[in-house]
Amino acid sequence: MNEKVLNTLEYNKITEMLAGKANSEPGRKLCRELKPSTDLEEIGRNQRHTADALTRLFRSGSTSFGNNKDLGFSIRSLEIGSTLSILELLNIASLLDNVSRIKTYGRRDRDDTQADTLDEYFEQLAPLTQIANEIHRCILSEEEIADDASPKLKSIRRSMIQTNEKIHNQLNSMLGGSCRTYLQDAVITMRNNRYCIPIKAEYKGQVSGMIHDQSATGSTYFIEPAAVVSLNNQLRELELEEKEEIGRILADLSAQTGEHTEELTANQKIMSLLDFIFAKAELAMEMNATEPIFNTDRYINIRKGRHPLLDRKKVVPIDIHLGKDFDLLIITGPNTGGKTVSLKTMGLFTLMGQAGLHIPALDRSELSVFTEVYADIGDEQSIEQSLSTFSSHMKRIVHIMDHADQDSLCLFDELGAGTDPTEGAALAIAILNYLHDRGIRTMATTHYSELKIYALSTSYVENACCEFNVETLRPTYRLLIGIPGKSNAFAISSRLGLSEEIINAAREQIGTEDKTFEDVIADLEQSRVTIEKEQLEIAQHKERIRTLQEQLQQKNEKLDQAKDRILREANEKAREILQEAKEIADETIRDFNKAGAGLDIRELEKKRQKVRDKINEKNDRLSVNGENRLQSEKKSRTIDPKKLKKGDSVKIVSMGLKGIVSTLPDAKGGLFVQCGIIRTRTNIRDLIYAEEEAISAPALQRGSSASGKMKMSKTLSISTEINLLGKTVDEALSVLDKYLDDAYLAHLPSVRVVHGKGTGALRSAVHGHLKRLKYVKEYRLGEYGEGDSGVTIVTFK
Repeated sequence: MNEKVLNTLEYNKITEMLAGKANSEPGRKLCRELKPSTDLEEIGRNQRHTADALTRLFRSGSTSFGNNKDLGFSIRSLEIGSTLSILELLNIASLLDNVSRIKTYGRRDRDDTQADTLDEYFEQLAPLTQIANEIHRCILSEEEIADDASPKLKSIRRSMIQTNEKIHNQLNSMLGGSCRTYLQDAVITMRNNRYCIPIKAEYKGQVSGMIHDQSATGSTYFIEPAAVVSLNNQLRELELEEKEEIGRILADLSAQTGEHTEELTANQKIMSLLDFIFAKAELAMEMNATEPIFNTDRYINIRKGRHPLLDRKKVVPIDIHLGKDFDLLIITGPNTGGKTVSLKTMGLFTLMGQAGLHIPALDRSELSVFTEVYADIGDEQSIEQSLSTFSSHMKRIVHIMDHADQDSLCLFDELGAGTDPTEGAALAIAILNYLHDRGIRTMATTHYSELKIYALSTSYVENACCEFNVETLRPTYRLLIGIPGKSNAFAISSRLGLSEEIINAAREQIGTEDKTFEDVIADLEQSRVTIEKEQLEIAQHKERIRTLQEQLQQKNEKLDQAKDRILREANEKAREILQEAKEIADETIRDFNKAGAGLDIRELEKKRQKVRDKINEKNDRLSVNGENRLQSEKKSRTIDPKKLKKGDSVKIVSMGLKGIVSTLPDAKGGLFVQCGIIRTRTNIRDLIYAEEEAISAPALQRGSSASGKMKMSKTLSISTEINLLGKTVDEALSVLDKYLDDAYLAHLPSVRVVHGKGTGALRSAVHGHLKRLKYVKEYRLGEYGEGDSGVTIVTFK
């Protein structure tokens, strides 16, 4: 892409904005060097990088690449075996620390299985934790090596401390003793890295030692007493040993780090690239930008695009499309109307998209790949070359005409301006027609009415204008494709106070054809405004309808929930009633069994009447609600005989059973329904579609009525074990039979029958009974730890 168009469309300002989002200098360098690509595969990959980084920012928040410094010189030094300085080693450790943090940031959660294009970069990062930890262990700061960096360094520094203490003790004794009267000040000072004391000039001969310095006035001599010369020498030797040991430590750290120069080089490259990619994502987030869709048909469709260099709060989004129904778009209208902004928006979006940047427009905006973008925008007079504005424009246009092809996008601002209007309009039409005949996607702005007529009369050429409010004398900056722009010169002049006499005189200077054309444009503009108002009203009506639909749906959902709650409460109440009736019936049967020969008929009749009265009372309460519920349920799920198929799940309303259709209904509606192991004949009028899948065989086998259904609810909490110890064979089998039925209805997979060992009679009776039960899959004696032969494990089908 030519540098000229990058400057003209202010693409470099975008890269500077991008660089401001990067954290490291290598990342900022990549941002400033970003150029549009012409390779569709590369563009797609770069766009996915930006989109995936943006997703991670929304999901995990932002991160920093600030410790990623340029370590190229340090790495090259390591490759040739040189020793790095403390600062260089700390920079490497900082890079590795940041690599470790970024790798953790890029790691996915276990439940996050959606991979993206950045995974490979995060996986390639090598934190080299051992190297980083070793550097941090040995180096505390840019000026300090840790005592524990090596045993020898620790020993040397301990000796230095001890020698320092000896020197200070010796000098302090002199300051408080024999040399007190000779001192200028009672302090210990350093000269030439050796400990000295300040002696008055007149007493310098009284203190034996080496003179290292003299004060500016000559009144004080700084003397190293002979008593500490040896200790100072020893301290100096220790300092040299310390320096030598530090050099050895740095050399050792450099050698260890030098074994991983490839990993360090790769780390820095990946970190710089990730910083650059996340800078693109940060910029997209700031601009509220989206990923454009690229095509190879040279078609552009920008939806609500906003020029990224304009104030987001003030810029008006525009819709631009080019390349499908027309390949040449001519924008007309008054100045300050936003024509140039529209031109620059299309060109800049093309450059940004091909550079892998998201564009500030609505999603599903489309761009195409152009090998070159040419733009003739702005005045560039050249004093040195004695070129006028027209000549400067024409020089650039000649260059464009010589180099543009079908894969180019051409942008012209005020084409043909700067010369005689008639000649300029003719020249502009010729230039645009030349590009149009070659299928080159072109967008141009102009004031000339001749170009409006050219667009109206030429196939695959379209007019557009930037809307202008004559009442307020302000542009709206909306781009209207399909409508030629009106100059509005007379209307604007009139609003500004120019007399009607002058305006009418000006109108007389315009030819009849021009007047007619301007009138047509005015009528089109009025029609457009009317249509837009009607469309706005329609949209408002649609929104109100949508709101009402949502409210109705919410109301229906609430009604359904209330219905389900009422049905649950009714079923629970019915279960309680049936349970109560069962208990009364059981009590009556026990009374009959106890009465035996001494049966009192009158007493039993009273009990029977009592049971009848209770049942009638409950029936009276439920008859109305129950009947209404059944009728409603049946009506809502009535079965059409033509749509009924074998295998459909249905419910027999009168019996409360669910089953599977076995045969299709005959002429009278009769058919068979398989309810578990029972095949029942019924009529289609007594059937409704089941709300759920037909209940499984265990429930159906025992459920021949509504009471059986309630019985299933009761057995849901049944124990997985029954104890038959101490019972006779008859008692045990009776209890066992009832227990196995309940356990099977409760869908228990297996149960444990405790019968004991004893003589084995009870065990044999239990096994014989189990053989006759069809819903028993198998049974076996318990194993060691389960009860051995005193227990039988029963498994249901």
